[in-house]
Parts: sequence; structure tokens; C-alpha cells
Amino acid sequence: MTEFCRLEIDKRGVATLTLARPEVHNAFDDRLIKALNGHLTHLHALASQGEVRVMVLASEGKSFSAGADLKWMQRMVEYSREDNLADSRELARLMQLLDELPCPSVCRVQGATFGGAVGLAACCDIVLAAERARFCLSEVRIGLAPAVISPYVQRAIGMRQMRRYALTAEVIDAHTAHQLGLVHDVCSDELLEARVADMVSTLLATSPEASRATKALLAEVAVVEDDTRRQTRCCEVISQLRVSEQGQAGLAAFFAGTRPPWAPSDDDSASS
Repeated sequence: MTEFCRLEIDKRGVATLTLARPEVHNAFDDRLIKALNGHLTHLHALASQGEVRVMVLASEGKSFSAGADLKWMQRMVEYSREDNLADSRELARLMQLLDELPCPSVCRVQGATFGGAVGLAACCDIVLAAERARFCLSEVRIGLAPAVISPYVQRAIGMRQMRRYALTAEVIDAHTAHQLGLVHDVCSDELLEARVADMVSTLLATSPEASRATKALLAEVAVVEDDTRRQTRCCEVISQLRVSEQGQAGLAAFFAGTRPPWAPSDDDSASS
């Protein structure tokens, strides 16, 4: 059976989810979306239990992802409206699963990132890109719209910039993507792997419980408009963390000048 994507989890609790269709530039089709949804559902369970602490989204080959697969698009021409709706819902589920993953997520972008792949990047917490990376909301060129991914990309770059790039389908270079807020850091192609490894190490130094709580809280306060409700929720979260097992251990380690129990040892870092 063809392996559309691959999930690997190391002893540190770092999961790497890799798009594995380099022969078609890791383009989306219904089979890849189904496989990604399966892996992300599994990762949700593991991350909620603290067994996975960081997830890296990566891909094989010179492109991150070219967007929709041409053969898949040809099949969609024959789909009914109901079939297209079901298809779109699976893609929407993919974006939501990635966006709501309980642990921190890092997107490694080494090349072309077009169409729906821009949504994958926007759904990750941290995006690291090589200088040769390129982004494009290309849908309007073929009579479509970046519909399913639009909430996530617009959240990342803002409404004004979204209007421009969604309507023009201009190609965005890595440094412009950085200025727009879609990408957090840009580095040379040769340093990308090391930059991702450094970011993973940085994230592993944080409390898994605090990371989960922080990510959930940030998503919540972004949509809660009532000031009293938002303030109450923020107070609840910090109060709970202060008395939690990891909160107590972290504070004790801080005052003692020692390593907190979740932080990897130097041996773990060297052998990873």
C-alpha cells in the first residue's frame, strides 16, 4: 500500500508527521487527507495524555506541498454538489485537527507551499521556512477560492493582506511571508533542519501541562468578547496551574536552580 504520509514518535515525545508524496510535490488528494486525519486524531489522544509533547509537520522532496493533486481535481469535476461538500468537510476537519492539536506544532517549510498547504502552515503554532520557500493562495487562478483555509490564513496575516493575496494569487517569497506574519523565522536552506531541532528543544523545556493549558486558553480568549468572562477564565487557568503537580514542580525547580522534571537531560538531547 502506498504510504501517503508517515508518523514517527521519538523517545522524547516528539512526533514528526511527514507528507510522503514527493513525486507529486506532496499534493493533496482525498487519500492523503484521510491519512493525515487519522494520524492527527491519534496525536490528539497522545498529546492530551502528555505522551506527545511537540509535533513537527514536514514533507519529503523539494516542495512542502503543491496544493491540490491534479488527478484529484479531475475527479472532482464529476462530483455532485453533495460529494464536493463531503470532500470539503474532510479538508475542514484536517485544518481543525491541526489547529486544535493540544501540544505545540512546528511547520517545516523547505519549498513551494501552494493552495491548501498554506492553510496547513497557518494552522501550526510555529512556522520555520527556508529562504527558497514560496507561498501562494493560487485558487482563484483556476476558478476556485481558498475557502476552507481562509479563517486560518486570514487570522495569520490579517484581513487586509488576505484580500490582496487571495484575490491576486501572487507568489509570496519567504521574507515577505515573514513580514506578513505567516512565517515566524526564515533561514538558509542548509540551516533549516538545525533551526527546527533548536525550536523543538526550546519547546521541550516547557511544561507539557502548561503548554496545553496555554494553547487552549489563547484559542478561547481570541473568540470570547465578554471582558468579565475572559478575565474570569484567565484567572481560573493560572490558579489551577499554580496548584497543579507540574506547576508546583516547576516553581520548586526554579527557586532551587535545578532542572524541572519535564526538561530533557543533556544525554536525551545528544541522542535524539
